[in-house]
Amino acid sequence: MRIRPLDLVAPALLAALLVGCGGAAPAARETAAPAGPAAPMDTAIAPSMQPEYDAPQAEGRASAAAEKAEEADASGAPPVAAAPPPPAAPAPVAPSAGVTAAGKPEARRSVAGAAPAPKKGSAPAPVAAPRPAAPPAVAVTAPEPQGSESYRDYGVNPVEDPAKDRLSTFAIDVDTASYAIARRKILDGALPPYQAVRAEEFLNYFDYGYASPTAGPFAVHLAAAPSPFTVGHHLVRVAVQGKRVPAKERTPVHLVYLVDTSGSMHAPDRIELAKKSLRMLTESLKPGDTVALCTYAGSVREVLAPTGIESKGKILAAIADLTAGGSTAMASGIDLAYSLAERTLVKGHVNRVVVLSDGDANVGPTSHEEILKTIKRARDKGITLSTVGFGQGNYKDVMMEQLANQGDGNYAYIDSEAQARRVFSEQVGGMLQVIARDVKIQVEFDPSFVKSYRLIGYENRNVADRDFRNDKVDAGEIGAGHSVTAIYDVELKDAALRGAGAAPLVVRLRHKAPLGSDVAEETMVKMAPGAIAPTFDAAPADLRFASAVAGFSEILRHSPHARSWRLSDVEKIARAAASSKVDQQEFIGIVRRAGALAGGKTDAVAARGAD
Repeated sequence: MRIRPLDLVAPALLAALLVGCGGAAPAARETAAPAGPAAPMDTAIAPSMQPEYDAPQAEGRASAAAEKAEEADASGAPPVAAAPPPPAAPAPVAPSAGVTAAGKPEARRSVAGAAPAPKKGSAPAPVAAPRPAAPPAVAVTAPEPQGSESYRDYGVNPVEDPAKDRLSTFAIDVDTASYAIARRKILDGALPPYQAVRAEEFLNYFDYGYASPTAGPFAVHLAAAPSPFTVGHHLVRVAVQGKRVPAKERTPVHLVYLVDTSGSMHAPDRIELAKKSLRMLTESLKPGDTVALCTYAGSVREVLAPTGIESKGKILAAIADLTAGGSTAMASGIDLAYSLAERTLVKGHVNRVVVLSDGDANVGPTSHEEILKTIKRARDKGITLSTVGFGQGNYKDVMMEQLANQGDGNYAYIDSEAQARRVFSEQVGGMLQVIARDVKIQVEFDPSFVKSYRLIGYENRNVADRDFRNDKVDAGEIGAGHSVTAIYDVELKDAALRGAGAAPLVVRLRHKAPLGSDVAEETMVKMAPGAIAPTFDAAPADLRFASAVAGFSEILRHSPHARSWRLSDVEKIARAAASSKVDQQEFIGIVRRAGALAGGKTDAVAARGAD
């Protein structure tokens, strides 16, 4: 759920996955804030090579200069839009190339002591000589039991000087698969591949209990506190909470279940867990909703034509009859799913295809470009696509993330019945009811008060600053009850620490209504001076817990900015801040277990950056 211009899709990426993967078959309103251009490639589990954030210095300088030159052409502040209408021995993993996410601008990167990588929306520049590999990490990845898995390293955002670039712009994201994948691997006795860790999906996995909006689709909550990880720095939390919509008030939904029944799905934690998930989702529907079901393996099959939820027994029986076997023709399955979706396409209703798969598509007569064009055409008609991942050993995270990315849907990973219940029962409202479209966030840092800033995560959700008010640029969607959390690592100047009256940052959001006009509405929120806690311990519990989650993700993804951060500190912070919610209590145990896997003690430093 983020920007996805089609012309930036990596030509080699989905082709490799779809054909021959092998393996098993306008006027802003102000409100007060509450107190390398290298070719894309997948990263498979492979023999020893250490992570390396490949951001050549020459490339970074040229790209940053190019964007700044373009933005300097516009005089003054950007125009405001018109008002809208209403424990095994670990084995290392191979690093990925410097790549862009399919359908997104180049992610910004940095290396300690090196210039930033290409700026958002900039043109490619010549590649400099490769940097030496990073020193060995204490915690590396255990070998997979079979096949191969593919993940992509989107890099790490660089430290920015607000005197040179005061704007940080990105699209909303509410995916959670990355955390679920990491949790499963840690519980199974291995740390996740660093490329599988996306900080924003760790952060957005948890419910922090943010207050609902009193008006409009969402509320913005800002808070800051001294960093518990880096002396002299602050952590700034930007949170967006979507309004909660009672089930009886939500819009009717028309779903098409597209289930991978290929041989690679033949395992209890795959096809059987997928069937349990679909039963839960079906039980959450209400009169007026419809369900269709189709499958793909060596061929595709329409199992159930669009059927009203009043015939729930018929739907559940069709789900129960699903079995796995054969090769994988995902492209043909998507075509059939959209054909079924068009039979019940109603403007103003939610029309969505839900793909359940391990992403291991190795047979398909259609090219990746045609698949993505199909998804885009359907999205433009009002049919969205979400993905739900299952299994491990041959799991294709890149495939599953990017299908949802192109389809304006969200991406979840199911590893247990409890996780299925969380996604398809407890939090299903966010999938079934959209409350805002094309949501972009732009944070402006005042260089008078802020010395430097760095956004943790969202590397593949970056939006060019100049495109913030370009309503033709697709962004992310917020579902009912969804919350989005972003953490910045900020260094403040002395004036800010003395409590100067001006706000150190301003947050602007743009969004379109779920239906109707394509003209976006803009909201501006200033951080109040009182939102900066004097000490970390004095900060709100939700900020402190989110800080622990951010720290955990930074360590696991081998961020060069977290070389001195310790898992024992993360566990201590989480233990002091966690609520009684099951997922937050579970997190404490996950961090402790990761510490043991990282070296037999919780103060092991699991991250190593380049020198």
